Amino acid sequence: MSQTPDVGAAVLALERAALNLWGKGDPVGYLAITAPDCTYFDPFIPHRIDGIAPLKDYYEPIIGKIHIERDEIVDPRVQLAGDAAILTFRLIGHGSEGSMQWNCTEVYRRSGESYQIVHSHWSLTQGGVKVINAGA
Repeated sequence: MSQTPDVGAAVLALERAALNLWGKGDPVGYLAITAPDCTYFDPFIPHRIDGIAPLKDYYEPIIGKIHIERDEIVDPRVQLAGDAAILTFRLIGHGSEGSMQWNCTEVYRRSGESYQIVHSHWSLTQGGVKVINAGA
């Protein structure tokens, strides 16, 4: 499929741009590429979030509080299934709170000429939180 590399690069570029804003404490990048009928799993909440309005509500109290100095998308893979593009990757982030390692699955659905996230699942990797103690 000659389209796969182009779709993969486009989806990865959407994710990278959203992560760049997220690392500055701004979830607007993710909200802009997330579909209204999205579902969202996060390890810090006990239930799934259904829909963009509750997702915005969840993000509201953390705006400006996340500061990621640098991060790395590791081993990204995009698989196509009809109008869906499934992005999986590991994220290693380093910020003021220490280092964290995540597993991520984002399901993107084609919407016109672009893609939107319809499902997002974030989980910490085993041993994924390493708090750096500046005083040690």
